[in-house]
Formats: sequence, structure tokens, C-alpha cells
Amino acid sequence: MTLYEGRPLNTDDRLPKEVRVYDLLDSLAIPYTRVDHEALMTMEACAEADRVLDVAMCKNLFLANRQQTVFYLLLMPGEKPFKTKDLSAQIGSSRLSFGDHAYMEKLLDITPGSLSVLGLMNDHDGEVSLLIDEDLLTNEYFGCHPCINTSSLRFTTDDLMNKLIPAMKHEPRFVKL
Repeated sequence: MTLYEGRPLNTDDRLPKEVRVYDLLDSLAIPYTRVDHEALMTMEACAEADRVLDVAMCKNLFLANRQQTVFYLLLMPGEKPFKTKDLSAQIGSSRLSFGDHAYMEKLLDITPGSLSVLGLMNDHDGEVSLLIDEDLLTNEYFGCHPCINTSSLRFTTDDLMNKLIPAMKHEPRFVKL
């Protein structure tokens, strides 16, 4: 894997949703480092990209209530176990489960394995609530996919919180897992 600064020089073979990510980051003057790789479907598979980027990718979970009418994007440290009851109690949503991938694609324009905070740029109606585990804020850098799991990005947590999330118009709710 090779480390690159910023967007690919040629985006002709990139999906439009990935190019939109680079356009957004560039428009906000957020510097980022990128690595391209084979599709990474699990946190374990992300280990080499993490090493090259010198960042721990965050775990992204698409969650919903039992009726699949209320949706959440949870960002948490990759090594931390997820316990539904701990989160449900904090956000007042019983019977929390993983959201159906069809809703993830419809609301965030992201397929399973590529889930990322950057998908919120596609949620123009604010149908997905952003939940962030407080422990993520202690890291200097933040790692995620650019809406496709064949690349990984690193930028500062400060830029995530103070530039990117406000630009995507999603007020985060902080949780402790």
C-alpha cells in the first residue's frame, strides 16, 4: 500500500460518491492522507491500512429501532466491543438493532463494508442521527473510508468535529460505551 496526500490525480475510475467526498474535503480545506487497497470488509482487514496511515480506523455501525423508522450512525473505537443495551439506555431507544442495508444505501449512498461518517454528506434530510463514542475524541487523527472500502483516509479529529460534521449539518450526540 502506498500513502498519498489528498485526492487521486485521476478520478475517472472512481465512483461518483467517492469523488464527492474528495470534493467536500477539498472545499473545506481539510488536508487528508489516503491509501488505496483491495476491498476491506472487516475491522481485522483494515489492520494494514491502519498501519500505513498510522491511525486506528473507527468502527461504524448503522443502527435502527425495531420498526426501522429511526436510524443512527454510531462511530466508536474499532477495538471496543459494542453492547446494544449500553447504547439503548443512553439514547432512550429500546430494541436497537443493525439497520437494514437497503436503508443504509438509500439514506447514505453507502453499501455494507463501506460505512463511514462521510456518508452523512448524502443524508440531506437528516434522517440519520450521528452518535459518537467520547473515546474517539481523544485521538489526534481520525480514519475512515471515503464512502467506498477500496480506499482509506486520515485527517485530524479536530477537522472532523469543527469543519466536516458541521458542513454535513449533523449535530453529533456523544455517548460513552
